[in-house]
Amino acid sequence: MKISTEIASIAEKVGEHKAVELCAKAGFDGWDFSMFDMCRYIWPEDIIAESNHPLHTNEYLKFARELKNIGLDNGIVCNQSHAPFPVAVPGIRAYLKRAIECTAEAGGKICIIHPDNNKSAEENAEMYFELLPFAKECGVKIATENMWNWKEGDAYSSFAACSTSESFCHHLEAVNDDFFVACLDIGHAEMQGSGSGAVNMIHALGDKLQALHIHDCDRHYDSHQIPFSMNVDFEAVVKALKEIRYNGWFTLEASSYLSAFDPDTAFRGVQDLANAAKKLARMFDALD
Repeated sequence: MKISTEIASIAEKVGEHKAVELCAKAGFDGWDFSMFDMCRYIWPEDIIAESNHPLHTNEYLKFARELKNIGLDNGIVCNQSHAPFPVAVPGIRAYLKRAIECTAEAGGKICIIHPDNNKSAEENAEMYFELLPFAKECGVKIATENMWNWKEGDAYSSFAACSTSESFCHHLEAVNDDFFVACLDIGHAEMQGSGSGAVNMIHALGDKLQALHIHDCDRHYDSHQIPFSMNVDFEAVVKALKEIRYNGWFTLEASSYLSAFDPDTAFRGVQDLANAAKKLARMFDALD
């Protein structure tokens, strides 16, 4: 089993170029290309931020190539990516093809594109149908992801697109294309009130499950913490993945873990993440 991690949280400390290098140094096999700075949405103000980040400029492909080459020079590859969100914002939607293009340029095989939380499977399918011809030209699969909502005053998260096994499968069936697959967010799946539980969802998705966002949570909030630190039963999760013969990567999205580290100590945090991912990989490989 190969392991990777998102680079957004590392890049916040040391920049994307160094982030890829640290992933390799820590022992990851790959990196997940986080492209949130391509078009960053500011939630409270409901605006898209002004940006001079290379992904937001005409230098976006050059930037993707630079990261790819840093990875290759250090013996690792880009395995997947994450497009900007929320896709309900028209300004974000305009950058989704760019995200697919950057994924291909970096060498990634899957681009995770969130569904609109509040749209039906058929409505979300319209967006994916628009993107799939371009994705196929680029040789990149699109993965949708299980989401959640939280209404003001509620004690628990609530239903959103793909948050349950039934909704997730409905989204996959509505598109019904080999280039449209599932990325299961383990922490989202475990949130009481919205998710169906990771094990249930793994079995329901079967061979359509081709990417993961792995992180731990208290099964209440979307904690995005390092595996084995909170309440997710990873033994059961890994066993379920083995049972469906999962053959994708183990990709961490424990993006909150590095918040306690500064630029000088960030590598220690990346090492912690790699050690947790290696433990998960050993658990998977040890099963018959």
